[in-house]
Amino acid sequence: SFTFIINEEEKCKDKAPFLVLLILTTAAELQHRNAIRKTWGNEAAVPGVDIVRLFLLGTETKGANDEVLLRESEQYHDIIQQDFLDTYNNLTLKTLMGMRWVASYCSGTRFAMKTDSDVFVNTMHLIEKLLKPLPPPTENYFTGFVMAGHSPIRDKASKWYISEEEFPGNRYHPFCSGTGYVFSGDLAAKIISASLTVKSIHLEDVYVGFCLNAKGVEIVHPPPSLFHIHKVPFSPCVYNKIITSHHIWPHEHILYWETLQEKKH
Repeated sequence: SFTFIINEEEKCKDKAPFLVLLILTTAAELQHRNAIRKTWGNEAAVPGVDIVRLFLLGTETKGANDEVLLRESEQYHDIIQQDFLDTYNNLTLKTLMGMRWVASYCSGTRFAMKTDSDVFVNTMHLIEKLLKPLPPPTENYFTGFVMAGHSPIRDKASKWYISEEEFPGNRYHPFCSGTGYVFSGDLAAKIISASLTVKSIHLEDVYVGFCLNAKGVEIVHPPPSLFHIHKVPFSPCVYNKIITSHHIWPHEHILYWETLQEKKH
């Protein structure tokens, strides 16, 4: 139970958006945020479709108030922040903050997407190819790059190491890579409700899979080659047909998006 230091309670006050983008970032990644604001995260990126963009942050030091961040928030009104420390091991807290925000302040959204600031998202293709064809109202819908049959990594040198104390089991439930997953608006509240009883682990995407399993929600396998967890070499033809590509620098967000706008066909 963390407290909002920066919140945007009014964002969905008079509307039920089609898509809420929940983008995990850190205070230092200002250039990433600015690049995303101008490109795929622009709330007017897809004509006729209501998009809400939010950047999710924790705090750099306990109890500190970041003046620079507050100014950025006043300028763009697209930042939410709670008072947990912004570390890799707290990614689960950050993601749950986004879920809780959707459940509390924007429960009418058709869809939401959780992604990271170093991921390129083709919002146009996401909406036109994947989401618009779905029948309304869509419920219990969760998709992304599906990871099934994975076991915990016990090697301490691995980024994804988890101790037996934190998770004693030997197999994870299916989950979607945290680089980018998409879900129907109703699931935010269901995941939050599951998180009250499912023991937390620091691997955010694995944990969301646990919560979905607790609620009996089956992950939907997307059409092939839409979600990528690695960097896809850029070409307009390829990027026109994918939804995510990882390890993207700020200047690449801009270059790729602008090239796609010129070469839509």
